Amino acid sequence: MPGENLSRDEARERAALLSVDGYEVSLDLRSAIGDGDSEERAAGEERAGGEPRTFRSVTTIRFRCAEPGATSFADLIAPRVTAVSLNGRDLDPGEVFDGSRIALEDLAADNELIVDAQCAYSRTGEGLHRFVDPEDGEVYLYTQYEPADSRRVFANFEQPDLKAPFRFEVRAPEGWTVWSNGAGAESDGAWRFAETKPISTYITCVAAGPYHYVTDSYSRTFDDGTTLEIPLGALCRKGLAPYFDSDDVFLVTKQGLDFFHDHFDYPYPFGKYDQAFVPEYNLGAMENPGLVTFREEFIFRGKVTQSSYEGRANVILHEMAHMWFGDLVTMVWWDDLWLKESFADFMGTFANVGATRFKDAWITFANRRKAWAYRADQLPSTHPITADIRDLQDAKLNFDGITYAKGASVLKQLVAYVGQDAFLEGARRYFKRNAYGNTRLGDLLSVLEETSGRDMGTWARSWLQTAGVNSLTPQVLLNAEGRVDELAVLQEAAESHPELRPHRVAVGLYRRGASGSLERYARAEVDVDGPRTVVAELAGAEAPELVLVNDDDLTYCKTRFDSGSLETLRDGLGSVTDPLARALCWSALWNMTRDALLPARDFVGLVLRFAGRESDIGVLQMLHAWANSSLVNYVAPQWRPTGGQLLAEGALRELRAAEAGSQHQLAWARFFASVSSGPDELALLRGLLEGTEKIEGLDVDQELRWVFLEPLTAHGAADEAVLAAELVRDDTASGKRHQVRCLAARPSAAVKAQGWAQVVESDALSNALAESTIAGFGRPSQRELLAPYTEKYFAAIERVWASRSIQIAMNIVSGLFPSLQDSQETLDATDAWLAAHEDAAPALRRLVLEGRDDLARVLRGQACDAEAARRRRALA
Repeated sequence: MPGENLSRDEARERAALLSVDGYEVSLDLRSAIGDGDSEERAAGEERAGGEPRTFRSVTTIRFRCAEPGATSFADLIAPRVTAVSLNGRDLDPGEVFDGSRIALEDLAADNELIVDAQCAYSRTGEGLHRFVDPEDGEVYLYTQYEPADSRRVFANFEQPDLKAPFRFEVRAPEGWTVWSNGAGAESDGAWRFAETKPISTYITCVAAGPYHYVTDSYSRTFDDGTTLEIPLGALCRKGLAPYFDSDDVFLVTKQGLDFFHDHFDYPYPFGKYDQAFVPEYNLGAMENPGLVTFREEFIFRGKVTQSSYEGRANVILHEMAHMWFGDLVTMVWWDDLWLKESFADFMGTFANVGATRFKDAWITFANRRKAWAYRADQLPSTHPITADIRDLQDAKLNFDGITYAKGASVLKQLVAYVGQDAFLEGARRYFKRNAYGNTRLGDLLSVLEETSGRDMGTWARSWLQTAGVNSLTPQVLLNAEGRVDELAVLQEAAESHPELRPHRVAVGLYRRGASGSLERYARAEVDVDGPRTVVAELAGAEAPELVLVNDDDLTYCKTRFDSGSLETLRDGLGSVTDPLARALCWSALWNMTRDALLPARDFVGLVLRFAGRESDIGVLQMLHAWANSSLVNYVAPQWRPTGGQLLAEGALRELRAAEAGSQHQLAWARFFASVSSGPDELALLRGLLEGTEKIEGLDVDQELRWVFLEPLTAHGAADEAVLAAELVRDDTASGKRHQVRCLAARPSAAVKAQGWAQVVESDALSNALAESTIAGFGRPSQRELLAPYTEKYFAAIERVWASRSIQIAMNIVSGLFPSLQDSQETLDATDAWLAAHEDAAPALRRLVLEGRDDLARVLRGQACDAEAARRRRALA
């Protein structure tokens, strides 16, 4: 569609020309119910004749123009525009509206634009999403805009630096409640909301429907005697109300508000604080001020581990940090997306540790978030944290492991570099100077230079404006007495991104104590700079059995081991008593596996030997995921059956040994299901479902039933009738998503053809059901069944990119990449497509390049594993 992909240059030009004084948005959502809902649940959102279901949207924008007589445009994506008026002059919609933009000519110094449109309800999670609950037929609505989908709901200037106050008025079906950013009340059949502070279009929000709503309040008295009262609310679908532990949500919310008020010295500026848990949500959450939205999977229908509660708390605090970093102060353009996302990601864990019961959240950060960053930073699409964002498609793809997790890791390094007090004082000055405004990198660096006295320009050039991850390896030289003569840290970088950076690191030395445990006996902090840095403080120390570079996880790097340390870990990884040090060792070993420096079967062996001794539940669940990935991707294909059997036997052994009813037992049960493929394992899963088998303490609740059903279905041990019966048992939105995933996992060519057609050739499925179908489609045990889809994939993706919304297109292009066809032939086919489509959309090429890079990495890992096996056979 012409103009839908706004460029940075266009946004810059428009921002120089226009200033927005305010919006009044009136939405009539009474069309959300009725008129064939039962048919729409089965066939999609279109009405007879292919027309989408629509709602009326009337927007009034008051704005100024710096050059009277100039021309500009407003943004709107809508099936129909009924009327357009500019400064009292009626414009012909057919002439001024092209499907995504409204041309505005001969602007005055002061302007008023009124647009009356019919906008479409969404089934892709972009814009105003409409969900029909299969459990009770109720309809629920919510909006999701970032980076640029508010134009699907009302006419606006869709860029972050044209901030303005907003007033929303919403008419809704009788009996519904409506929420928006400001406080609202119903009168005369309409919900009217208080005017917001100046905010960007992408963080405005509306939710409407018969949601279950719970309230609480927060109060804070400041040193000057003033008191801040914040009404709190939390909402979810009625069907999830029995599972909604709103007390814990409110507890974390209050703890976060206390923490950020303590550290930011700027009162929460947006009035109320509602949190909406909504269905079919594409993201984890979104920081709309006054109405934060979350995916409803954060309401747990069954038993979960503490890692899930910690993860939810982290997201709650991440979004809360955005109220200051992102909402109060917003980046000018998406180049500086990191100014909000990196800070929120860092602050989420910082607050989790500082304010809640999750005191070990930095371990999760080191083990899970950084793994995301390390992968993203080694892809061909890696980019500096301050990225070059040419347009909205670039922006959409940069909500990635660099912008979030690497950025947060670098901020953790920055805190070590300038000191926590200087860092937080810089944040306080940043808020006060730029409140309700827009900033760039330099605005933040200037306040940090003031508060720390350090030259932030050099630091920023190394850490924010270059891409790639460094590797740090210890080099230990011993003297004749067996003590450390010299210990140095070697720094390396990839050829593609050769930057060597300054790292503030702690180097830890470990030895076995009398009890056999590996304990740290010496530690030194040092500034690593250049290819080789000597750690003078450790000279003369007893010879270590293990050297851990980046102990305490101060910097962002890939940690390597010297040969002695690696042998120590092979024999005694489970003896490392400090949980963070142990997690860092696991992370380093996983990076070595992905880099084809450690045979994947060796990593599987380490998991089998030591994972049962892992105390941190989040680390254990990460190890399960990595072991599964090793088996599916990195071991030599010939060893897969052996490796799968070993993992299934090991998982069952640990499952039976785990404390009855413990979270470790639950984690091992889920892992056992994920690696089950043989008749005995599948028979046990079926017995646990039917009640003929029992493992003491293991509660096979509804969520766990679906976990067990997926491998049964994928291996042909449960058919469509079994899944239909299970859906009767769990006839809910969650149950439907599980059933769709399991249906797509059946080992049948006809099933694969149907799943492909439903996702690629049709857009009838909602975003959530398309996602479930993709998840079930690509089962590792069905490589032969999936082989024909490599050619079909490359024939379809350009058409998919052109015809589908960007979120759905991204899901298809990434989710259906033929990664399980792990051969040189697939790599060649990918290269052939890239060579023949040099002019394809850059965002599309980026996703294909990422798939190619992952596949090439898989093949290198398999070659490493096969060569290690060959050498061992030769030595036997």
